[in-house]
Amino acid sequence: MPKSLPPLTWFRAFDAAARHLSFTAAADELGFTQSAISQHVRALEQRLDATLFIRGKRALILTEAGRRLVPDVAAAMAQLARATEQFLPTQSAPKLTVATSASVAQWVLAPGLRHFHAVHPAAALQIVSTVWPDDFTATRADIDIRFGAQAVVGRNATLIEPSQLCVVVASGEGVTWETAMALPMIQPVGLSTGWQDIGHVMGRRDWPTPLIQVDTHGLAVDLAIQGAGVALTHSLIARRAIIDGRLKTLKIPETPAIEGYYLAQNATDLPVAQQAFVRWFFDWVAT
Repeated sequence: MPKSLPPLTWFRAFDAAARHLSFTAAADELGFTQSAISQHVRALEQRLDATLFIRGKRALILTEAGRRLVPDVAAAMAQLARATEQFLPTQSAPKLTVATSASVAQWVLAPGLRHFHAVHPAAALQIVSTVWPDDFTATRADIDIRFGAQAVVGRNATLIEPSQLCVVVASGEGVTWETAMALPMIQPVGLSTGWQDIGHVMGRRDWPTPLIQVDTHGLAVDLAIQGAGVALTHSLIARRAIIDGRLKTLKIPETPAIEGYYLAQNATDLPVAQQAFVRWFFDWVAT
């Protein structure tokens, strides 16, 4: 037995690629890029010292080694899925499962659920919060609300507006760019447009590298509210804190977010509940 097992992500990439015989289809399923799936499989092949696929122009072909590996990996993935499901909350009433970015759960859904249940008092929900794209594959959700570029989130996903970048700082008297820039810069990871890009557009080439990087836009908003710094973040997540006066925006040129928040409707046994939630959600974020 090897001293250490290959990462689970490598096996998941192999499992999906073997079922679809396509790195592209595997990427769509797992929420990765095609390049990432290919790299994970290549890393697994190097660790096992075996070629698992013949890379054809139109499709993958399993090698003999790949065919031998498929049953054990598939069985392991199924066993892990069963082990996970026993810990998921259960209830007798049918429930709509919403897998959502942790930032949306905290800053969009949490303030709105009281209103949702006032309109739909009998609606049962299971909300599963996520951070990374592959977290969505762990839950069979009726609705996905995820962050990323259009190419990553899928063609059936709808962009949630507003989808702009904004700069926010804790509210207070006399807050200006000059006072704000004395604070550390905060920036979420995964943004194609960062502080340096904003500074370049504004003619500020002397801006320092952000001192604080966070993994979610919600955390960027939390830190800004606590006075930890001035945050470049997504307008959808900062919006409620701006409306209720906890944050103040600093003016920047209009900056559409290349990566945004998207809602996707998946195949469901609860189509009526799914449509009711989707209609409510888009009405809520528009208020």
